Amino acid sequence: MKRVEKESLAKSFVLFFLSQTVLVGALFFFEYKKEVRTLEADIFNEIRVCSFDLECPDFAIDFVPKGAYELYKPYKDQEGISGYFPIFASKKNLLKITYPQEKFEQKLHRIENTLITDFLFVLLVVVFLSFLFALYALWPLRQALAITEEFIKDILHDFNTPLSIIRLNVSMLHKECPKSAKLSRIENALATVLALQANLRAYLKEHSLQSESFDIKEVLNERVELLRRNYPAIEFVCKLDSYFVTTNKDSFVRVADNILSNAAKYNKQNGTVHIYYHEKKLVIQDTGRGIENPKKVFERFYKEQERGNGIGMHIVKKLCDAMGINITVESEIGVGTKVVLDLKNIIKNNTSS
Repeated sequence: MKRVEKESLAKSFVLFFLSQTVLVGALFFFEYKKEVRTLEADIFNEIRVCSFDLECPDFAIDFVPKGAYELYKPYKDQEGISGYFPIFASKKNLLKITYPQEKFEQKLHRIENTLITDFLFVLLVVVFLSFLFALYALWPLRQALAITEEFIKDILHDFNTPLSIIRLNVSMLHKECPKSAKLSRIENALATVLALQANLRAYLKEHSLQSESFDIKEVLNERVELLRRNYPAIEFVCKLDSYFVTTNKDSFVRVADNILSNAAKYNKQNGTVHIYYHEKKLVIQDTGRGIENPKKVFERFYKEQERGNGIGMHIVKKLCDAMGINITVESEIGVGTKVVLDLKNIIKNNTSS
């Protein structure tokens, strides 16, 4: 199950579970209040019966002076539940019958325990129903994602033949026209399509099941060497020590390729790309033209230049989320851009050598 599917399942489960729990809790609260009122009414009925024959060992019987007490009305205080009744041929005193608070609380606890047991049982049923509801709500999303992925995979597969033909013919034409500007533009466009194809393939893979341990220094040095050939006017300054991480290597390479190629592609003439560590963070900083809205760079299809397709950094963000890497971008127009990858969640050990 992919991350987006797990997130959707969890949110649907929590939403349904919380809503049903609040509803069930409210019903049990009102039921508790009803049970308490019923208990108090039953006890007062027993007090009234006791006032006729006084044969009630569970009740406390006393005589009190007549005062501001209403007859045949229940009173509740610290002593318990009481009632006041007239005494035949007595004009000064009233009969007071009290059901002790201790015994009342015992009965109240039995009611509470019964309701709590019932509530927990109902809560288990709600958990089961919430999970079924979440699965049911997730099903259309899973079908849509599966159809989309199959469609993308088919397109990527169909790309292979025409792209291979284009690359072959461009190579042949280079022999005839070795310095053709038109061929260079075709090659650049072809490289963009190939990069997009690679990004989509990396995005479709299941990254969480393919973790491995590797040295970032070796990976970045390898990618930088490839870029130096394509961008000979750009200076790459690598200040890296060996740093081992555990994550999906292909995804990390795809992220590094996108960020490094952008740093070189949108740099100024004879610009510089600095690559270094800072407090368990990998920093890639260029001296390029900068980004006007760095907060939007991860939005799909967002771009500020004519070059590119606006999907590379969006896929980079998705890959970083899948690997547990927090990525941030800082930029200033005319000064350059700094991309920071927080590696603390994937670091294998905390020492670099």
